[in-house]
Formats: sequence, structure tokens, C-alpha cells
Amino acid sequence: MTARRGYAKGIAKREEILARALEVFAEKGYRKASLREIAESVGLSQAGLLHHFSSKEELFAEVLRKRDEVDSRSTGFDIDGTDAFDGLVGIVRHNAEVPGLVQLYATISAEAADPDHPGHAYFVDRYATIVAGLEQHIRAEQQAGRVRSDADPRSLARLAVAVADGMQVQWMLDETADMATALDAFRSLIRTAGPA
Repeated sequence: MTARRGYAKGIAKREEILARALEVFAEKGYRKASLREIAESVGLSQAGLLHHFSSKEELFAEVLRKRDEVDSRSTGFDIDGTDAFDGLVGIVRHNAEVPGLVQLYATISAEAADPDHPGHAYFVDRYATIVAGLEQHIRAEQQAGRVRSDADPRSLARLAVAVADGMQVQWMLDETADMATALDAFRSLIRTAGPA
């Protein structure tokens, strides 16, 4: 019984660390966030924090995964679901409520273009998954006659992600820019006049 209680406590502490690290990374960015600050804010020493996460890089990667998990739960986003496009619009709409995380994501994703960045593999995998899910959805919509068939589904999927990411940057510079409406407008452009 004690081992089980200790295990549950360890999981709870790990979740607390992830939640606090997300706040610190969102506020300060990856490079300026310190393990010591995160550890102290959850009542641990830096060595204690490293018991749960072996490095700042591992903690950061877990924070990114946790953010995706929380976003999926709060928006119902499922890239493999029935309408991946609706899911993407939902995520973009949700992002308007968390400006600090949008700024963190935009900054870190740009930094992560460097193959040596600890978030590089995460962002490569994330984009590949989102593009593949959208491509599959667009291909199905083309077969159903709801999306124009004269365009490559993969290219349309990449364009949808580019619109979402580009609108996030515009929104950070001008909060009147409506990210979700722009993404919906892109979807309207690729639809056919056929069955809805």
C-alpha cells in the first residue's frame, strides 16, 4: 500500500511540475526559464526536480506534450477524428484565450527549426501528424465531392496549417485579427458548390 501511495504522490508531483513549468516557459521562454525557479516554485530542489525529469530538455518536451493533451481535452480536437478541419479551427479559437502560450509556441517553434534545439523532434512530429490528419480528411472530402478535386490534398493540408500559423503571428501583432474566421475562409475557398 505504501509503494502505491508513493507512486501516486510521484505522479501528482510530476503533474504539478509540468503545470508550473508550462507557466514559466510561457512567461519567460525556453532559454530564460530556469530549472531552479521551476523547482523552487513546486517546493523542490533542482536535484529533486531532476529526479522527475532528467534534464531541462526532457521537461520542455513533456511540457509541450502536456499542452497538446490539455488543448485536446478542452477543445475536443482529434486530428484523426471525423472533421480534422473543425478540430484545427477549434484549437485556433481556443488559442485566442491563451496569448502567452501562443507567443511561447510561435517563439519556440521558430527556434526549433534548428535541429539541435531540444524541441526540434517534437515540432517535426507534430507538424507531420497534423498535416497527415488534415490530408486524410481533405482526401475524404474530395471523394465525397465537398472539396475541389483539382488540388493536391497534401498541399491543401500544408496551406491550412500555414494559414493557422500565419494568423497566429498576425493576431499577436493585432488582436483584432480573427484567426478562426480566417481559417474558415480558407476552408470555404477549397470547398466545391456540391453537397454540403
